[in-house]
Amino acid sequence: MPGLLLHVNAVMQCPHAAPATIAPSQPRVVVSAQPVATMGSVMTVAGCPFQIPFGVGTKPQPCVTVRWTMPSTRFLVGGQPAALVPAPGAGPGVCQSPEQIPQGPPIVGTVQTRVVGT
Repeated sequence: MPGLLLHVNAVMQCPHAAPATIAPSQPRVVVSAQPVATMGSVMTVAGCPFQIPFGVGTKPQPCVTVRWTMPSTRFLVGGQPAALVPAPGAGPGVCQSPEQIPQGPPIVGTVQTRVVGT
């Protein structure tokens, strides 16, 4: 399935509106002057306020990582598949708590729109 190449400065957040960042995993391949994100890139979320009811009080279950689920099948960067996003909006991934509990899809607000991969 074709999609836009995700880059490290794409604007992304968890479903609870906390910002997500992509750590650069390679500096050589760039789109819009930004390094391309690969499936090996670390995607983290900071400051997620999500809590679930647990007994009498609440138990914090903030989003802390994003696991991306749409790799390119034809475009490798440093031996890793590039990360693709179909379009801005809900991304093909899942935000996870420290216990790896799925919290919902990340929301991609801004991404480059010139380079498409498959």
